[in-house]
Amino acid sequence: MRKTTFLTQLSEIEVIIKKCQTCHVAMVDRNGKPYVLPFNFGYSEGVVYLHSDHKGKKIDILKNNPSVCINFSTDHEIFLAHEQVACSYGMAYRSVLIYGDVEFIEDFEAKTEAMNVFMKQYAKRDFTYSKPAIDNVCLYKVKIQDFQGKMYHHETLE
Repeated sequence: MRKTTFLTQLSEIEVIIKKCQTCHVAMVDRNGKPYVLPFNFGYSEGVVYLHSDHKGKKIDILKNNPSVCINFSTDHEIFLAHEQVACSYGMAYRSVLIYGDVEFIEDFEAKTEAMNVFMKQYAKRDFTYSKPAIDNVCLYKVKIQDFQGKMYHHETLE
């Protein structure tokens, strides 16, 4: 039996976010065309932190239209009810969509704090950074304005 569970608590979606290595950020360009890119990210207390170069298509888009949708997806697993029946196959997963607006971080101390959110997530510790290192990275954050979380899985009959 297939089962869908909708997640309504921030604590439930944080479990999924923290399991992910990357996220996908969707934005809309000046012509109304969608643009989606994978990102490394940092997460802390309802805020997703992103970083990139100061230049490029994504920066142009985000400065014009800061609204984004961020997707996190994990725990993918194929399941089936009957090996010979294609329609009995399914994919279990846990996923989150976050909606918010990009805010560019300019202050040196705030950028340093944001970098430490990244590094704690991937390297599990704080670092020190030179001024050029911080100045050369574009950091931005997205405060969660709304979210959707979903789990799709297979329950075995007993």
